[in-house]
Amino acid sequence: MTIPTQFDAKTIEDKWYAYWMAHNYFHSEPDHRTPYTIVIPPPNVTGVLHMGHMLNNTIQDVLIRRARLKGFNACWVPGTDHASIATEAKVVAKLKAEGISKNDLSREEFLAHAWEWTDKYGGVILEQLKKLGASCDWDRTKFTMDPDMSASVIRSFVDLYNKGLIYRGFRMVNWDPEAKTTLSDEEVIYEEQQGKLYFLKYKIEGSNDFLTVATTRPETIFGDTAICINPNDERFSHLKGKKAIVPICGRVVPIIEDEYVDIEFGTGCLKVTPAHDMNDKTLGEKHNLEIIDIFNEDASLNSFGLHYEGKDRFVVRTEIVKELEENGDLAKTENHVNKVGTSERTKAVIEPRLSDQWFLKMEELVKPAIKSVLEDHEIKLYPKKFESTYRHWLENIRDWNISRQLWWGQQIPAYYYGPGKEDFVVAENAQDALALAKAKTKNESLLSTDLTQDVDALDTWFSSWLWPMAVFGGIMEPENKDFKYYYPTNDLVTGPDILFFWVARMIIAGYEYTGAKPFTNVYLTGLVRDSQRRKMSKSLGNSPDPLDLIEKFGADGVRVGLLLSASAGNDILFDEELCNQGKAFTHKIWNAFRLIKGWEVADIPQPESSKVAIEWYEAKLQQTLAEIEDHFEKYRISDALMAIYKLVWDDFCSWFLEMIKPAYQQPIDRVTFAKAIAMLENNMKLLHPFMPFLTEEIWQLIATRSVDEALIVSEWPEIKSFDPNLIADFEHAMEVISAVRTIRKEKNIPFRDAIALKAINNDNASTYFDAVISKLGNIENLEYVAEKVDGALSFRVKSNEYFVPITGNIDVEAEIKKLSEELEYNKGFLRSVQGKLSNEKFVSGAPEKVIEIERKKEADALAKIATIEQSLASLK
Repeated sequence: MTIPTQFDAKTIEDKWYAYWMAHNYFHSEPDHRTPYTIVIPPPNVTGVLHMGHMLNNTIQDVLIRRARLKGFNACWVPGTDHASIATEAKVVAKLKAEGISKNDLSREEFLAHAWEWTDKYGGVILEQLKKLGASCDWDRTKFTMDPDMSASVIRSFVDLYNKGLIYRGFRMVNWDPEAKTTLSDEEVIYEEQQGKLYFLKYKIEGSNDFLTVATTRPETIFGDTAICINPNDERFSHLKGKKAIVPICGRVVPIIEDEYVDIEFGTGCLKVTPAHDMNDKTLGEKHNLEIIDIFNEDASLNSFGLHYEGKDRFVVRTEIVKELEENGDLAKTENHVNKVGTSERTKAVIEPRLSDQWFLKMEELVKPAIKSVLEDHEIKLYPKKFESTYRHWLENIRDWNISRQLWWGQQIPAYYYGPGKEDFVVAENAQDALALAKAKTKNESLLSTDLTQDVDALDTWFSSWLWPMAVFGGIMEPENKDFKYYYPTNDLVTGPDILFFWVARMIIAGYEYTGAKPFTNVYLTGLVRDSQRRKMSKSLGNSPDPLDLIEKFGADGVRVGLLLSASAGNDILFDEELCNQGKAFTHKIWNAFRLIKGWEVADIPQPESSKVAIEWYEAKLQQTLAEIEDHFEKYRISDALMAIYKLVWDDFCSWFLEMIKPAYQQPIDRVTFAKAIAMLENNMKLLHPFMPFLTEEIWQLIATRSVDEALIVSEWPEIKSFDPNLIADFEHAMEVISAVRTIRKEKNIPFRDAIALKAINNDNASTYFDAVISKLGNIENLEYVAEKVDGALSFRVKSNEYFVPITGNIDVEAEIKKLSEELEYNKGFLRSVQGKLSNEKFVSGAPEKVIEIERKKEADALAKIATIEQSLASLK
């Protein structure tokens, strides 16, 4: 079989992914084995692959492939999220471009467009994940709007409503005027923005006096229904019981008193706008004030805005300031930095708005989620530092606003039969709703046409919080075999930005519906940033197309590049050079394989150097295997890869293959060759979770394999006991070999010229690897002596002294001159170091670590001087 010179990533990736799919290796069904289950964090259905997805899904694939090799029944469930706000916004924009307004469509017509959009663009990201090598069980692909998934969401709503946990309330909510929907508190991002503080004059009714109010939002004066002062503020005692006139609109409003007003802040007078501020609403309820909503759903002003009706709030802000100034109602303006709430999805500035919404009570539901993570540690977060973030969110949790003013999503299963606030029933379908409505009204003549379903949709997170259960049918059929076998799942890999939105809520739902955790371990990845530490984004142009990277560096190269720098929870400073490093690693392994397969094999005796080399590498592999297991246990995936990387690049390629390589145009013995192949196969098993394509290609080229013998379903190397002395002894041998090579290089002694090496074994070091030292140093005579050797170059390894007798190849005079110069330099260096250490001020003031470094410099310099002096003595 001819092995290509170059590793052709694209051809090999397409070939082996098709092979894996054709033989159903990714698919899982319940059986006698222990399950290992991961559910994918479902990306937006119409999304495309970005670097965050690449990192997250590479880690998941590493975990699932390793589990498969370790004999678990590995199941990785893929799927997508319907992403109500994002998807509806895209569909609305598409319709607008076609000259169609959402307002002109019925719900059914709009949903037809939404499904058409989803069918056209949906699932692209899952196809892209295949290019990465993701070994998901594609037969189990789920979508949060699949009929069974939606049914699970509706059943959950009805169940929680019947338990008294869901209620409808008229509340101040976060309104996104761009998406035209409410948001939960957690979906609002507060940003510091530079704004203005406007000082407005309100005339006192029946006098020429006025009071001054400071506000950042002058456009909201149209909703003012009172002015509030602190009853303890003597400056305004003369205003008690009086009324003020709101500028421009001329509304006469009461001056009320409340200790809520901070005497020290602003002017001490507060304008009260109950419809557009949470604190003002509280004051309004307490003092029975009128509520005037001045905004349309897009945050333009309505008829209460008078001549500003129809204009955007920020346009009005600019224009009203001019009018106030012209009327003499603007006292002054100051620069002011304040925190502004923005929509996590659309980035629009949030508008507080009073609205009837559906809420889920969280106070009791959250308790098991706090206990399992923070007290019992039944669920573990990696890294642990995120426990404090988790605690903050859950201990300060508020009722969850689960309704959204959208059509794309699960429609709230509340059915209204009358105009009253309580004239509704909650049911899984219209038929059940009619029966409940008849019973509630005691009106048997009610018809289904008398019922109107709530027009709002449920928050997308209200569907995805059920994800680990719903993908296995656990809500609709909790006793089904898949759910009982695969749930709870094992590991969840996701970003810390959705620790509350998704992770905590899944934990809450898991305990509510099953009394059990939904997963055991949560691995939180960092954000992928560019080399300047900026978050990757399209607008900055700093986010590479993952598919372009795969095209350029190969999927294995990109996976390695990403993971080498991806420690849990820490942001990754991505640089394409990392992928280049991954690609170089791919070629290193490929060339090592080609080297081995290129050797001629013969029935000849095994050299001693090869025998001990095999024993050393087997021990080294076992040591690394134990290290890898420890890293995986602690979810240090990057460290696990680095351990394998060093094993393969340094120990296997740079040392082991050199140790067993036959002489030029000579064959290798059959025993050593067979062991080299076995070592290579073990390397491929360790590397497979990280580099699936390269390893499967090499595995299949090593020997003809049946379908059942593919690498993807082979066995992870077995952990065995090993002799650590072999590793320690070879570390010593490595230093000797490196020193011999340095002498050859510095003295221009060609490798083909054999040299002698004599050693004084002061350390009583093992001689087990002498055959390897002789082979790799081309030493014709390695001899242990009791006395120093004259006329020889020398070096030390620990306390052992080594001598290379001078041959005719070396100019002795030139060597003496060179060593003398080196000796003077090192003596000068030693004097400077000892000068520092004899300086009392330095020693007493410097940190212990710095002193330690200086003492090591001194010891190294003394050893170097001793070696040079010894070499000079030998030469003279």
